[in-house]
Amino acid sequence: MAADWRELLSVLELRDCTPVGVGAGSLSAPPGLTTCYQGANLSLPYRRLFGGQLLAQFVAAAGLASPDKSIRSIHTNFPREGLVDTDVRYDVDARHQGRSFDTLSLTAAQGDRLIAVATVAMHVPDDGPDIQTIDPVPPLPGDDARKTIGLLPWEVRTVDDLDDPSAARPHHELWMRTPPVDDERLHPCVAAYATDLTLIGTALRPLEGFSQGGNGTAFHSAVTSHTIWFHRSFRTDEWLLIRQDSPILAGGRCYGRGDVITQSGSLVASFAQEAVVRMPS
Repeated sequence: MAADWRELLSVLELRDCTPVGVGAGSLSAPPGLTTCYQGANLSLPYRRLFGGQLLAQFVAAAGLASPDKSIRSIHTNFPREGLVDTDVRYDVDARHQGRSFDTLSLTAAQGDRLIAVATVAMHVPDDGPDIQTIDPVPPLPGDDARKTIGLLPWEVRTVDDLDDPSAARPHHELWMRTPPVDDERLHPCVAAYATDLTLIGTALRPLEGFSQGGNGTAFHSAVTSHTIWFHRSFRTDEWLLIRQDSPILAGGRCYGRGDVITQSGSLVASFAQEAVVRMPS
């Protein structure tokens, strides 16, 4: 696999780089800066950072900055590509801190180079009605449906193949299960990482002769924004279904959306993404 599970866990261990005397409640804190964290990059054979790594580290940074609450949503924009040879610094500004909700503004930078910005909502879950309306979950595919996806260093099963250049409807479902995860805070980080990988390939399925594996050759793409909503707690070391579709590919951009569902049928997260897709002229 192009990504290593232990290395992925290691890059989610962010280092506190907040200057001494600067932090939440500190009178010496510069405007707009509450805390600062630094993260290493996956050693992948690409010049450009994988956006899923940035999403996962944003979620990790938010959890460190607001440890008494769980993540409710994250909306991220990627104005510029990140590079693999420089660690990423995450500055976290607590815009609002309340009893039930925190609102955090985060930036990801390499030196003076801004590469991503995010708004994160943290929440203390409340009691209330628990209702969902989704299509039934299909049976877990057997071992013959195992598939290796380079950036996913864990078990994956799917009956669809995004590397197949034959035209198909813009829908894709894959099952995933990671090795055991002991730290409860890492499950949403790992799920965020996984949601960034296959939406562009899903959007391209109606185009005969194109597949996800053609990025960088048959076409060029870059994610511009990505949003995730976390509905319920879950574990990534138990089977999860990632079900996604793309309703539109137009104007040099594609849009896709998806759900993360447990094997028992519980909807635990939803996500949406926009990306630039440039075809050869």
